[in-house]
Amino acid sequence: MKIWVDGDGCPSVIKDILFKAAERTGVSLTLVANRVVQIPRSPHITFSLVASGLDVADNEIARRMIAGDLVITGDIPLAAEVVENGGYALNPRGELYTSENIKARLNVRDFMDELRASGIETGGPAALSRRDRQSFANNLDRLLSRYGRSS
Repeated sequence: MKIWVDGDGCPSVIKDILFKAAERTGVSLTLVANRVVQIPRSPHITFSLVASGLDVADNEIARRMIAGDLVITGDIPLAAEVVENGGYALNPRGELYTSENIKARLNVRDFMDELRASGIETGGPAALSRRDRQSFANNLDRLLSRYGRSS
């Protein structure tokens, strides 16, 4: 298993959890973003800078990940592609996207996009809570214990 991180939208506190997990387990972690993201010096952690533009980082992750890899993203279309290609997708709040729940998440996302396009204010997501961070860390540990191996 390799971990890919949608670095443009990933909260710093989640990156810190991921950095510690990569060091602890030896699993390879790559952040992909269209702006420079600081990473610790580690043989397990790398950074890939992509061009600016809509979905450029997402497309790079989708292109490079393989079945069995873990992708950290809040982007539901990317998560759907990861799941479809045999990977695992975990959002920064700790929700694991699966073939059973991804279609419903896509439908809600599309509905919210329609509301916003019609001028209805839908607000943004709530701030990341301590419970969200704990859920993320717990699900990450479960996935790494079950499927992770040193790369």
